[in-house]
Amino acid sequence: MTNQLPAAFRANAAACLVVLLALLGTAPVLASPATQVEKYLNGLASWSADFQQTIDDGHGKVMRSAAGRLYLQRPGKFRWDYTQPSEQLVLADGKQIWFYDKDLAQANVRDMDASLASTPASLLSGSGSIASQFDVTALPAKAGLEWFQLIPKHADTDFQLVRIGFDKRGELASMFLADKLNQVTQLTFSNPERNIKLAPDLFTFVPPPGVDVIGREAK
Repeated sequence: MTNQLPAAFRANAAACLVVLLALLGTAPVLASPATQVEKYLNGLASWSADFQQTIDDGHGKVMRSAAGRLYLQRPGKFRWDYTQPSEQLVLADGKQIWFYDKDLAQANVRDMDASLASTPASLLSGSGSIASQFDVTALPAKAGLEWFQLIPKHADTDFQLVRIGFDKRGELASMFLADKLNQVTQLTFSNPERNIKLAPDLFTFVPPPGVDVIGREAK
């Protein structure tokens, strides 16, 4: 089905947000450039933005593309509302993560610790620091953005590196994740809103009647 986003596509998006959530927490003063990354995002409790997402084969050939709106809130909550190419949802409530496909009338739910075990999920609690989990390098500016590269220090991850780009205002504008299969998930953000009040039910999912639920439902 051409409009259905593959599981790997959605999982990489979730992994990107786990890294982003990790960056949102305050942390001790660290050596540059980790300090620069934390300075950009220090004190950011919630964030929302429109997104354009692509995944390519590592050689620039786009395999999938999507668009929508995302919302995130510390600690450990995020929501991807996909509007293109079809209506889908990836939602984390802090304990579980839901993948919902409206066209297929199907929802998949997993414990966050299990489904995101290959990502730096320990940082969701804010107990860690960027420098303890990543080797952070400042990259040359490109396309008007200031770039940083984060390489995980631990081998039990499914991605090789993450790069994040900030605009001149210090807003997060772009992010991409390269996995161990050399596929690259690219995210471009627009219309960001910082530290806005988000309704609690925004991070709650109740499967509509008739939806087939796979996995353990929230108790």
